[in-house]
Amino acid sequence: MLDQVYSRRQFLGLAGGLAAFAGLGLAGCGGSNSGDAAKAGSAGSAASKSVSGEVTYDGASSFQALVEAAAEKFMDKNPDVSISGSGNGSGKGLTAVASGTVTIGNSDVFAETKLDASQVKDLVDHEVAVVGMGPVVSKNVKVDDLSLEQLKGIFSGQITNWKEVGGDDATIVVLNRKAGSGTRATFEAAVFGDEANDFKGDAELDKSGDVQTQIASTDNAISYLDFSHFDDSKFNAIKVEGVEPKSKNVTDDSFKIWATEHMYCKKDADEATKAFLDYMLSKAVQGKLVEQQGFIPVSDMKVVKDASGKVTKK
Repeated sequence: MLDQVYSRRQFLGLAGGLAAFAGLGLAGCGGSNSGDAAKAGSAGSAASKSVSGEVTYDGASSFQALVEAAAEKFMDKNPDVSISGSGNGSGKGLTAVASGTVTIGNSDVFAETKLDASQVKDLVDHEVAVVGMGPVVSKNVKVDDLSLEQLKGIFSGQITNWKEVGGDDATIVVLNRKAGSGTRATFEAAVFGDEANDFKGDAELDKSGDVQTQIASTDNAISYLDFSHFDDSKFNAIKVEGVEPKSKNVTDDSFKIWATEHMYCKKDADEATKAFLDYMLSKAVQGKLVEQQGFIPVSDMKVVKDASGKVTKK
């Protein structure tokens, strides 16, 4: 069953109403991979269609706020649809959609990295945004730039004191994410490459919000978050290899830690699920809401990253 810890707003549909957008067959789950948001840009220009049903999701907490914001707008236009879900990590989301527990699985990583090939073949990927992810440190930490090699040392337990990387003489408190987290998988892929790393750190936290809370109340700590969860009032986001953690530096891969945000559904998904995913790829979301929520439209990227982590120019 879907984990009963729901997102910060559980959406319940109202009665009646028409769906005021189009493109229902354009990027739906019965079709091909839907990574090109521009192809869905005409959503809203064709005939209206009534939509009803229940959409459920689980998965990455990194872009849960984006999904929630889009869901609220979608339900305003489609009051016969209800959307609810959780952010229990990419691994759980992918497992849940593959098993049919939810209709959408949200993930920071490709399904191929978490599921068997037999499960992946029944899913359709919708690439809805790109997000940078980077190291964050407690307010009292004076270090503002780390190399990938230094991050590797810290998150493998080889570097244990801030003075080893130019900071004060203080023990480093490592706040990690739990296994199954797409944010952790993305961070470790950039820092460790293909090398295995089983270092847990001083704590393994469930969600991005947990990291925000813990690092804000802990001195000498380091963790990692997606850009949309950065909060300068509580902790500091730092540079990597001298490059600032800014969206503009992600678009050309100057900043190396980033992920494509995926929303997976079954090929035979219901109409409400297909309609919501088409809406995620429409101009209403891609043209404004994605950036408002701290993400990068897929169309802005100058490079692409495949399931193996290989980056190539578009």
